[in-house]
Parts: sequence; C-alpha cells; structure tokens
Amino acid sequence: MWLWALIWGCIPELYSNCMDMTNSSSTFLEIIAGAKIGGIVSWWIFNRQKKTSDKQDYTLNRIEQLLNYNEKLLEKIFDLNKKIDLLLEDQ
Repeated sequence: MWLWALIWGCIPELYSNCMDMTNSSSTFLEIIAGAKIGGIVSWWIFNRQKKTSDKQDYTLNRIEQLLNYNEKLLEKIFDLNKKIDLLLEDQ
C-alpha cells in the first residue's frame, strides 16, 4: 500500500488513515471510472442495436419467404385457371 501511496498519493476513498487525495490519483480514479461507465454504456447501445438488427433481419427474411410462397400459390392458381379454361373449351 505504501508503494501505491508513493506513486499516486493517499486515496482516502480506498484506504483508511489517509489525509487527502493527490490531483494525479484523483484524475487517475476519474479516468478509470469514466472508462468503465463508458464501456458499459457502449456495450448496452451495441447490444440493443444488435438485437434490433437481428429482429429486422428476421422480419425481412420472413417477408421474403411469404412473397415466394405467394408467388408459387399464384402460379398454381393460374395453372388451375388454364386447366379449367381448357376443360370448358372442350365441352
């Protein structure tokens, strides 16, 4: 602990029996706290964007599947219509 105090000064928030915190150790502590908070916020934003992007991709893929299904269904209906027309012409 005394090596820490020699380099950064005494930090009363972290150790008992300390008088005051030096400017350099205060700055160091603020940088570490800011980096941690910034990292958490950045991760949270990235996570939310990824979830939103995954939902959008799923929705677009589902729409494409439904469009393909509707096209196939429409083709079958047209084929049935042609067959019905051919049967009616033969009579």
